[in-house]
Amino acid sequence: MSHSDLSHTTIYKIATRAQWAAAEQTGYFTGAPVDLQDGYIHFSTADTVAETAAKHFAGQNDLLLVAVDASALGDALRYEISRGGKAFPHLYANLQLTAVRWVKDLPLNSDGKHQFPELEQ
Repeated sequence: MSHSDLSHTTIYKIATRAQWAAAEQTGYFTGAPVDLQDGYIHFSTADTVAETAAKHFAGQNDLLLVAVDASALGDALRYEISRGGKAFPHLYANLQLTAVRWVKDLPLNSDGKHQFPELEQ
């Protein structure tokens, strides 16, 4: 990898089953209501996605974790400082499903916290 590559090649989106089913119908994801309101699709890195789940999706069942190839998103993806001074990936475009690496269930464990699969950086 050259130094010009993004620091995180895989970024993550938490979506509801209904939101993702709509994306699969069209071949692209336009975003959750908060994304549409803010004008970009919020993503998390492997380092921040568990915190995102706890903060924005606490106790929610029926969620999916979507892994996306950041390098496939081009100039529409920007890392911007957000929560806690950390850089979060924001996509100023629809997410084309061709950039998706995998989609996995994001169930709640017995503690009521989300059970994450192994994440790639």
